[in-house]
Amino acid sequence: MSVYHNPVLLKQSVDDLVTNPDGIFVDCTFGGGGHSREILDRLSDKGKLYAFDQDLDALKNNIDDPKFTLINQNFRFLENSLLAYGVSKVDGVLADLGVSSHQFDEAARGFSTRNNAPLDMRMNVMQSMDAKKVINDYEEDALADIFYYYGELREARKLARDIVHHRKIKSINTTEDLKKLFSFLPSHKVNKFYAQLFQAIRIEVNQELEVLKEMLVQAYNVLKPGGRLVVISYHSLEDRLVKRFLKNGMFEGEPQRDIYGNYEKAFELVKSKAIIPDDKEIEENSRARSAKMRTGIKL
Repeated sequence: MSVYHNPVLLKQSVDDLVTNPDGIFVDCTFGGGGHSREILDRLSDKGKLYAFDQDLDALKNNIDDPKFTLINQNFRFLENSLLAYGVSKVDGVLADLGVSSHQFDEAARGFSTRNNAPLDMRMNVMQSMDAKKVINDYEEDALADIFYYYGELREARKLARDIVHHRKIKSINTTEDLKKLFSFLPSHKVNKFYAQLFQAIRIEVNQELEVLKEMLVQAYNVLKPGGRLVVISYHSLEDRLVKRFLKNGMFEGEPQRDIYGNYEKAFELVKSKAIIPDDKEIEENSRARSAKMRTGIKL
C-alpha cells in the first residue's frame, strides 16, 4: 500500500480491470502507485502497464518493474502518448479521478480548506493558470458560472459579486484571504460551503471536466473490443459524465435510435449501479466516502 495515499476500491477496481494477465493496461492516475502495484501483481511476464501522471511529485513513486512504464503527462493526451510507445490498443483502462490525499496534505499546493496557502490548486505545477488568476482576473459572470456549475452553489452570483468588489480594494492571494470574505457564514454551513467553493475553482484551474471527457473518448478509441474501462469518481459532476458515456458514448443529448427505439451502445455495464466502498474502507480511508466506481466492457 502506497504512503502517498490509500488507493480507493483497490481490489474491486483491479478485479474488474484485469481479466487477461498477458494484456496491456493503462492506469491514467498513477499518484502513489497503489492501483498500479496491484495491477502489476496480477500480470504475467507478458503483461504490460502504462501509467500517467502530470504531477511531478508522483514521479518519485516510480516502480522498478520491466512490465511498467510511467508517463509524465496529463491523461488528456492518452492516445498520442501511447502511440509514442508503439501502443495502439489496450485491454483495460483505469482512472481514479480527483485530487490525491498527498495533494490535499501538501499545504503549499492550496487544495485544502484547512491550511493557509497561496491560491494555487494546479495539478501540474508547470502550467501558468492557477487559482489566484481565476479569482483575481476572471470577469464576474465567468466566476458566477464556475461557482454555479462546478460548485453547485446557489448563491453563485452574489459570491462572484463579493469577490469582484473585494479584489478592487486588495488582491486575493491566499486561501485565507478568500475564506475571510465569507466569514459571516453560520458555522454549520462553513465546511460544506468551502468544499464546494474550492472544488469549483480547482475544476476550472485544471479544466477537469473537459480533460475527463477527452480521456473517456480516447480510452474508448484505444480499448480493444471486450476491453474494460474502470472509472472511480468523487463528485456528481464527474460521475454524471462517466455514467452517460458508459451508457451511450455521449455526454449530452440523446443517441440516434432505430425505428424500434434501440440505439448502438458503446459499452456493456458490468454492474447497472455504481460500486461504492463499504463501511470498513470508509472508516480506514476518509477519501473513499464519496467514491463511486463504474465499469464498462467495450462492445
